[in-house]
Amino acid sequence: MGLTKEDVLRMAEEMNVRFIRLQFTDIFGILKNVAIPVEQLSKALEGEIQFDGSSIEGFLRIEESDMNLVPDPNTFVLFPWKPKEGAVARLICDVYNCDGTPFIGCPRGRLKKVIAEAAEMGLFMNAGPEAEFFLFHTDADGLPTLQTHDNAGYFDLTPVDLGESARRDMVLTLQEMGFEIEASHHEVAPGQHEIDFKYNDALTTADSLATFRFVIRTVAQRHGLHASFMPKPIFGINGSGMHTHQSLFKGEKNIFHDPNSPYELSEEAINYIAGLLEHAPAFTAITNPTINSYKRLVPGYEAPVYIAWSQRNRSPLVRIPARRGTGTRIELRSPDPSCNPYLALTVMLKAGLDGMKRKLNPPEPEDRNIYAMTAEERLERKIFSLPGSLEEAMKNLENDAVILDAIGDHIWERFKEAKKIECDSYRMQVHAWEVENYLSKF
Repeated sequence: MGLTKEDVLRMAEEMNVRFIRLQFTDIFGILKNVAIPVEQLSKALEGEIQFDGSSIEGFLRIEESDMNLVPDPNTFVLFPWKPKEGAVARLICDVYNCDGTPFIGCPRGRLKKVIAEAAEMGLFMNAGPEAEFFLFHTDADGLPTLQTHDNAGYFDLTPVDLGESARRDMVLTLQEMGFEIEASHHEVAPGQHEIDFKYNDALTTADSLATFRFVIRTVAQRHGLHASFMPKPIFGINGSGMHTHQSLFKGEKNIFHDPNSPYELSEEAINYIAGLLEHAPAFTAITNPTINSYKRLVPGYEAPVYIAWSQRNRSPLVRIPARRGTGTRIELRSPDPSCNPYLALTVMLKAGLDGMKRKLNPPEPEDRNIYAMTAEERLERKIFSLPGSLEEAMKNLENDAVILDAIGDHIWERFKEAKKIECDSYRMQVHAWEVENYLSKF
């Protein structure tokens, strides 16, 4: 049973809450909030708090700008770093039109729509993301630098890992906010970290990801550091990914497991994998939505580049971890943590469901190291690459009706417009590499 509006009002009073932050994301996954005094909480829980939608990236034009926030009572939680006297809590909201209908451009609403599509098939999705991030020093003005706080490597400990104190506080803060933390460790690159929280249903996971990024950056700031989820902040070292583990359940049964089938994977699991592989060229624009995302998706740094699947091999796009039974799951390795978590899970689930509905079959699993293959070998085995740029990914998305249906016309049109501006702006800049290579030569 979830929390009711009455539960939230009672808890707010018991916890001496003075302010509430009503949170939601724009189409790019940037967390927004409207702060209200606790006296307005009852009104907020009835969906009566309005905001100017024209001021939010990708929402509405100025002539039709009034929108309503409808909080989800299950997302009520205190901010642990705020004083207990006069505490601050938050609620994550869905965005509605003034006439009481759901706003078609609300990313959380798009995810709920695809979750409902799965529910019509008697299924629900569990997802577990692994979001990596960097911790950087800040300068005298508090602005982030690219100076990492350590030179540690994978699973290193103090005194090498100077970020361990910050990471410990991040874990404790997340736990206070209800996260079940499964692992916390230093990643491969200097200054790079990973904190993994337990899988949950798709909507709760998306809410948790939005909260996770906010908490990580807030706690880092309190340690005099800057936490960045930028996919590839430094050339020559590993970028940050967000490997996402996915499974489908019917009641208590994980439908991806079949002990009597090859690899102990059910037909539904095989179809789901095929759906991910077929739609990957298009949904990459959503799961890897920045120009910088494609600096990570290159050979040589453990990021997936090739559209294939495997049980053991970590070089393909999709990997099947060894665990079976209830823990049978499919790991998509391409997403990065700059994505909108709601839209990313929307397109992943939509792609997998399409594979199931159409009973698609993937090629045989690829257990060789694809990075070590020649271009001719990959072509012979029909192993193709993910898009090499945001522009290429956007063209693929524009031609994929299934993924466009998942995000809806409103988000697509505004996403397309914003990404065109982003690509044009990048193309017109003169970058340091060009100056270094051409200035003295020509």
